[in-house]
Parts: sequence; structure tokens; C-alpha cells
Amino acid sequence: MNRALQAELLRLFGYACLGSLLAAPFDAPLVGLCLGLLGFIWHHLWYAAALLRWLDAPKKYELPDGVGVWRDIYTGSYDRWKQGKKRKRQLRAIVSEFRASTAALPDAAVVLDADGCISWFNEAATSLLELEGSRDRGIRISHLIRHPEFAAYLASDDTDKTGIEIAGPAESGRILWIRVIAYGQGQKLLIARDVTKMKQLEQSRRDFVANASHELRTPLTVLRGYLDMMAQEAESDDVAVQAGDKRHDDGLAPWHAPLQEMRRQASRMQKIIADLLKLANLEASSRHASDELVDIPALIGASLEEAMVLSDGQHELVAHVDETLNLRGNQAELHSIISNLLSNALRYTPPQGKIEIYWENRRNGALLRVCDTGIGIAPTDLPRLTERFYRADTARSRETGGTGLGLAIVKHALERHEGQLKIHSQLGQGSEFACQFPSARTLTRDALAKAG
Repeated sequence: MNRALQAELLRLFGYACLGSLLAAPFDAPLVGLCLGLLGFIWHHLWYAAALLRWLDAPKKYELPDGVGVWRDIYTGSYDRWKQGKKRKRQLRAIVSEFRASTAALPDAAVVLDADGCISWFNEAATSLLELEGSRDRGIRISHLIRHPEFAAYLASDDTDKTGIEIAGPAESGRILWIRVIAYGQGQKLLIARDVTKMKQLEQSRRDFVANASHELRTPLTVLRGYLDMMAQEAESDDVAVQAGDKRHDDGLAPWHAPLQEMRRQASRMQKIIADLLKLANLEASSRHASDELVDIPALIGASLEEAMVLSDGQHELVAHVDETLNLRGNQAELHSIISNLLSNALRYTPPQGKIEIYWENRRNGALLRVCDTGIGIAPTDLPRLTERFYRADTARSRETGGTGLGLAIVKHALERHEGQLKIHSQLGQGSEFACQFPSARTLTRDALAKAG
């Protein structure tokens, strides 16, 4: 037993004995015992009152020295009070530093509770989201940012991984990127960033690429026409050389090889310009593609015929197609997706390799897959494959006529069809390019017959 408690029991016994002795001359020991106990209780009540008075105003009153167990209580309470003051100072310093750092942030930061109500926000949120502390604190964020895409994003379970872009408050002319991150017990942190200038730069870049491509197309067409005329003359010279009118080691006119290389490079430039214009049109188009009914099995068949011509019998091409499954969208863009994926597989699959295309009906929509047994892609290259002009194997892509724009076109065309591109690959073991289309755009023949 604690020594302080032992001393307190002895003090209780002493109060009881004292009361009994004082009442002995009056022949009332029980009354004396009660008086002693009352004295003991008064002793504790006095120290308890002193403790309560000090707890209410520790800076105004001082704790008495205390005796017995109260000395330990006072000492422990005072030590904890000092620790609490120290911890409060530390927390105050942390909060001050946090507020100073968040005030310096150019991005808006808003803390939301489990119900989506605003608990706190920094100064940037005042300008970017037009929030006011006295007016908006405690109000649901969805009541202040009235945007359908934001409401759907806030209600989704995938807010931690992605963000969305929405128009800023009225008349601000801003474009905001918003991401919501869950933490704690149902709390969320909303981050908003002004991406207006970045979007304007992207638009300027797209306009420049589109305009430059348009301007280059005409002179390149003229140049290609003259090269074709010169090629016809070169063929006449080749005949003359072979007849003995001119002498050349390989039996061809001396300008035959340079001319053929010029024609090849001109053709490659025309293809790059065509892809740049196609990409510019995709980026400039509305967010979602049209809803015309597209016969995907027939489109896959046509794309496979094109791929067989490119392969020239060097690859095994196999199709696994659900003939009853169709899609709503833009036929030209969907054909571009399929043909680019097939040509990309041909480009990176050595001769005698196998390329398979799958068109399947899944629970969450339609899935288009192109699998090959090619050289594969390094993990470091996977995140950048859909960037313009990015090539995992630059030398091989240029050798086979690649422009570096095919997968960028696939990505943008998929986005217009509300689809997603997923790439799986291992070096030396081939690659798989999977295009997931939402169920809202898929349509089977049975459903089409019922609708008809």
C-alpha cells in the first residue's frame, strides 16, 4: 500500500481516537467518534476546495503545501498542469506554423468533416473558391461549388487517385483543378489549383501545332508531287543505264537512291502531319463523341486486313471477336484506335510473332484488347507511352515508320468515348493494350433488335 494512504489511515484513526477522548468525560464515546470523523472529512473537503479553486484559476491562486495524500495530489496536478502548458505552447507553435505555411500556399486548401461541411480553409481558398470565414464555415462544400462533375466526383470512392477540372466561380474566368483526399475519421482535404495559365499554354501549343501542320501540308504536297515526277524520269534513266547508254556500278542512275530516300522521308513527313492534324482535331472536339451505332466486328475485320498488308505474311494475326457486340461512338475515331493499336503491335513484334485482338462483353462494359509476343516495354517507359513523340524504342520505331503519335491518338479518342487505356507489358514477353468502354456505350444485337 502507498505510504501516503497508510499515513491517511493513521490520520483517520487519530481523528477517531481524539474525538472519543474528548467525549469521554461526557460519557458519549459514539458522539465523539462521529465528531472525529467529521473533522477528518472537513480536513479533506478543505484541501479539495483548494484544489478546485486552483484548477479554475491556476494563475490567480496558489496550491497550499498539503499534507499526506494531498501533497501527492497537489504535486501530480501541478506537474501535469506544467506539462499541459508546455504541450499547449508546442501545439500553438505548430498551429501558427501551419497557418503561416498554408497562407503562403498558392493552392486552396479546405478541410471537410465527415458530412462534407467546411471546417477550415486557408487564404487562397478565399480568392480561388470565393469562400468567406464568417459566412461559409460549417456549410456543405457541394452547396458552394455547384458543378455537376464536382458533385459526382465528391460522391465517388476514387477521389484519392484522381482530380477533376472545372470552371471557377462565375465571372472569374478561371479553370480549377480539384482533388479531394480522405484522412482521419471520415475527414477530407480539398486541394484546388488554378490551372488557367497552363490550359492557355496547352491551347496555344495545340493551336500552333494545328496551324503549323496546316501550313506545312501544302508545300509538302507540292514537294511530293515534284519528287514523284522526278522518280518517273529516274526510272527512264534506269532503263537507259541498263541499256548501256550510261555506266553505273549497280545498273541504276546515280540519282536514283537519293531520290528514293527523299520520297520515303516526304511520305513519313506527310504521315506525321496527318497524325498531328488528327490529334489536334481530337483535342479541339467536344468532350464526348457522338452516339452513332458502330459495327465494331466489321471495323476489326477491316483493320485486320490493313494489318495483314502491313505485315506481308510475317506475323500470325488472330481475332477473338464477339460478333453480337457493337458500340455507340464515332466510327472514324474507333477505327483509328483499332488500327493504331494493331500497327503498334506489328511495329514492335519481330517476324513470326503472334498478335491477337479480342473484343469482349464484360460486366462493366466492352473490352478491346490487342496482345502481342513482341519485345515488350520497360516499366520506366510505361507511364510515358501516350505522350506525343515518345518512343520506347526510338530506333525501331523510326525504322518501321512510326510517328510517335499513335498511342496519343488512341488515348484522346478513348477519352472522347469515356474509355480508359491500360497497358501491361514485360520485356521480352510481349505487351497487352486494353481499351475499356463504359456499358452505357455498348449495345448487343439482341438489345438492338428489341429496341427496333
